[in-house]
Amino acid sequence: MAMEDVTGRPPPKNAMPISPIGWARRNLFSSVGNTILTLLSLYLLWLLVPPFVDFTIFSAVWTGTTREACLVPDAGACWPFVWANIDQFIYGRYPPSEIWRVNLTFALGAAVIIPMLIPGLPARKLNLVFLLVVYPLVALVLLAGDRPGLPPVPTSEWGGLLVTLVVAITGIVASLPLGVLLALGRRSDMPAIRMLSIIFIEFWRGVPLVTVLFMASVMLPLFLPEGFSPDNLLRCLVGVALFSSAYMAEVVRGGLQAIPAGQYEAARAVGLTYWQAMMQVVLPQALRHVIPGIVNTFIGLFKDTTLVLIVGLFDLLGQVRAQLSDPNWTVPQGALTGYIFAALVFWAFCFGMSQYSNFMERRLDTSRER
Repeated sequence: MAMEDVTGRPPPKNAMPISPIGWARRNLFSSVGNTILTLLSLYLLWLLVPPFVDFTIFSAVWTGTTREACLVPDAGACWPFVWANIDQFIYGRYPPSEIWRVNLTFALGAAVIIPMLIPGLPARKLNLVFLLVVYPLVALVLLAGDRPGLPPVPTSEWGGLLVTLVVAITGIVASLPLGVLLALGRRSDMPAIRMLSIIFIEFWRGVPLVTVLFMASVMLPLFLPEGFSPDNLLRCLVGVALFSSAYMAEVVRGGLQAIPAGQYEAARAVGLTYWQAMMQVVLPQALRHVIPGIVNTFIGLFKDTTLVLIVGLFDLLGQVRAQLSDPNWTVPQGALTGYIFAALVFWAFCFGMSQYSNFMERRLDTSRER
């Protein structure tokens, strides 16, 4: 077949270098409508960003040990309020003498999770088994105690970022495999399995998370045998895991529907069983298609951990609200400072998940941009 001569053609537009002015003309001022939207956006940013930066940085109070440091005219954010209560924001009412156990749990978690996020490292399967089986047991022993050398610490004394991470990580780790099973069950050829999966998914998707937490904390003990009352945190963890797994199931089901029928037929034609075809051929492709949806569900779950406050668990935001009632730090800008601090922490975690999602999309070449 004759090859087409393209030597005299100009390079593709997306391969040509573009100046900042050219980029702005193409993306921001390409039409009258885009120009109006660009100018309106710039005006809104001018109204919002400078006052925020001035309040949080330039006019903020950065040092001090008492509330009087922030009681100055035109003072911005009261960061000494955050420094004075940083232990409560991270650990809640966890005993100060036992905080090393929380720090050790955080360090072990980071040592296990970070290698899982780096593609190409060896022993990933062994690391995954440790993350899903061994680490939860070690973390439970360290945090709850009640072992020789580890005094018991009831979950009622847990709080702050500790509770946020416990609820979020448990929900994330449990929801993905449960969601995959539910998605497969909803597409099953067995009517009983398919109907049970549909009922489960539609029930949990039709109930607000606030109601789920309230039912798990208040109503669930009424249906259990007398004398058997699970821990309040455990009830919330189960409720969050079941709730998020229903949403995850629909995300995974969307990926399964995007796989051509030829993939299923080819896998069965070479002699693979149903589970072999799913685990080795279909699911890897389906999950690649829905990486943005999966991470979006994880981010939503991470932010929804703030709802555990309604059942008496003080997550990061709840602990910030609790510390606002401290008379030693009652200042006009204290509430806004505390909420900004909580927002920045949540943003850091959510932005990190979002950027890792973009990294995995580029690595797996699932992006459709050219």
